[in-house]
Amino acid sequence: MTILALIIALALEQFRPLSNRNLFTLAFVRLANQLERGLNAGEFRNGMGAWLLLVLPLLIVSFVVYLLLCRVNVGFALLWDVAILYLTMGFRQFSHAFSGISKALQAEDLDTARALLADWSGQHTSEMSADEVSRMAIEQGLADSYRYVFGTLFWFVVLAWFAGPAGALLYRSASLLAQKWGRSSGAFGRFSVLILELLDYLPVRLTAASFAIMGNFEDAVYCWRTQAQSWTDYIDGILLSSGAGAIGVRLGDTLHQDHTVKFRPELGVGEAATPDYLASAVGLIWRTAILWIALVLLFSLGSWLGRV
Repeated sequence: MTILALIIALALEQFRPLSNRNLFTLAFVRLANQLERGLNAGEFRNGMGAWLLLVLPLLIVSFVVYLLLCRVNVGFALLWDVAILYLTMGFRQFSHAFSGISKALQAEDLDTARALLADWSGQHTSEMSADEVSRMAIEQGLADSYRYVFGTLFWFVVLAWFAGPAGALLYRSASLLAQKWGRSSGAFGRFSVLILELLDYLPVRLTAASFAIMGNFEDAVYCWRTQAQSWTDYIDGILLSSGAGAIGVRLGDTLHQDHTVKFRPELGVGEAATPDYLASAVGLIWRTAILWIALVLLFSLGSWLGRV
């Protein structure tokens, strides 16, 4: 049922993509804001309490509904899995932006490409060149492919055999709260960051290894081992360095932003990022997604055969 739910959710998301500003995400963020205003006293324990108060009820409801539906009809439980996956795992939430930026750059419409990237990443892009837009789009795409697909998929599969879709809900909630509270809430946000780091530890390394398998293995492993720690966020450093090595492109480096030059470590090997490399990045992400689906299928078949 795990692989079937995954395939249906991915197919549904391709035909009816859900915006990352959908009603469910916005409601979750609003509730997170209310809890932060009400409970943030500047201490670690406040953040832990707020995190548990927000996430645990969601997981309990998801688990209880799944158990009840399993008792009624397995098909209903499958639909519940699909619904949660559809809300939490969004391949098109970043691939759509990728496509728009690529088309704008191919048409030499730099202003449109800058606007699309700014809307996607939330950063200032008005001073960037076409190559800088390409480089940042690849970086954002690699990072988002993990947050929206591979990280969520990993925890869904790990917990699916006894908790239904609770794993996908757990990872997506933890990711949103770390993004919301971890950057500007001081001690209050440390628990959310810690939880996400724990949840990321294994799947981010599996994703990087998958990038290597589906791309240039030697360069991906070399960049991962030698460059990841130079990046400010080590998790993103693992993803970007391995992805850059797998594609054979250079990421990181300087950006013209906020009326100054922003210096960043260089990641990857090979040629400088150009609009042509956007397609290579999309191809790497798709191949990796197919690899993971194939592995889930083999795991599901093995589990089924083991029970026969």
